[in-house]
Amino acid sequence: MPTWAYFAIIIVLVLIAAFFSGSEIALMRVGNYRLRHLSRLGHRRARIAMKLLERPDRLLSLITVGINCVNLVASSLTTLLALRLGGERTVAIATGILTLVVLIIGEMVPKTLGVLKSEPIAFGASPILTVLLWLLYPVVWALNLCANGILRLFGLYRGTNEESGVTLDELRAMVLESGSLRVRRRHMLLGALELEEATVEDIMIPRGRIEGVDLSSSRATILEQLQSSHYTHLPLYDEDIGNLIGMLHLPDLLPRLADGQFDESLLRNLAREAHFIPESTSLARVLVNFQSEQADCALVVDEYGDILGLITLEDMLSVIAGGLSGSGAQNLGEIVRESDGSLLVPGHTGLRTLNRRLGWKLPTNGPRTVNGLVLEQLQSLPRDGTRLTLAGHPIQIIETNSSGVALIRFETPQEETKHRE
Repeated sequence: MPTWAYFAIIIVLVLIAAFFSGSEIALMRVGNYRLRHLSRLGHRRARIAMKLLERPDRLLSLITVGINCVNLVASSLTTLLALRLGGERTVAIATGILTLVVLIIGEMVPKTLGVLKSEPIAFGASPILTVLLWLLYPVVWALNLCANGILRLFGLYRGTNEESGVTLDELRAMVLESGSLRVRRRHMLLGALELEEATVEDIMIPRGRIEGVDLSSSRATILEQLQSSHYTHLPLYDEDIGNLIGMLHLPDLLPRLADGQFDESLLRNLAREAHFIPESTSLARVLVNFQSEQADCALVVDEYGDILGLITLEDMLSVIAGGLSGSGAQNLGEIVRESDGSLLVPGHTGLRTLNRRLGWKLPTNGPRTVNGLVLEQLQSLPRDGTRLTLAGHPIQIIETNSSGVALIRFETPQEETKHRE
């Protein structure tokens, strides 16, 4: 065989090794979730790749056999070529050069390309690997039999690629690391993921702040309340919300009010049946319940059936779409950012809400509101103007009432103020 033929065959063998190395990384990089999505869209080569990954042990055995066979043949030919060109003295030099070429051209470069261009390489290599797997099946089967037998001794063998699924933390990391999503959409996806961990207690309107219609009030008071209410659903009760009659849907009632047809019996007749949700229900489950029951609000109750608060579909959507950005004095829902960067936060604000909007890490395994966290730390009702540090954040109590802290200022740390200046 002429000398040039040795060089040509060695180069081809190194490129074949590069093909196997790049294909392995690319197929493992794409992942089954992406392949399933493309398969549903009718991508033929995605189906072929997914079929290969159903038995990763066979795929890895094929690639291992291919790489080792190619490298052994290339090493033998290099030795013969070195003996022809320079004798035994050049064998070690030729082996060193081949090792360097294999490491760079056959390993490092294709594996890097497999990471950067995983889909094109995986889809291009899948049909070739499928054919090779069919041709070399006896060899692959024998190797798998030996390898899986050893793995069984450690209880590690699994016949197929069984996935445990993606956890919430992994999904959250995927969203945060995605470069193709706009910031606003990324925040919305993170808010949707938070529905699994948060409960109705985190965002419900507390019982003391529920706006409802009391039948024991005067007719003029009720009429004024109905005409000026900002809510479309109002609880209807007699003297106390514990004596609940039902839920008033204002779009049903306003045409009657315009005609002057208004009395207590009308309110009772128009009152709809109320929906009740336990206090520990996750927001994701509440959203499912709202969808199945065609409801957009519900009353939150404890284990004894006492009403604790009210949750609406609007509250749920605010969790998904909520965000905090910008500078200067701006009204952000009930949270106000002042011109110096400090935040005015109502005491009833949920800790999860602050954590999500501001990226903080306030503890959520105890009290669920800022008021509750302050009272837990002080063990008493503070006075207006009291300053303290709350979970690493300097705060000032702006306003208190008989039930607790009504308004708090989260002050800007001195280091951040100096940095802005």
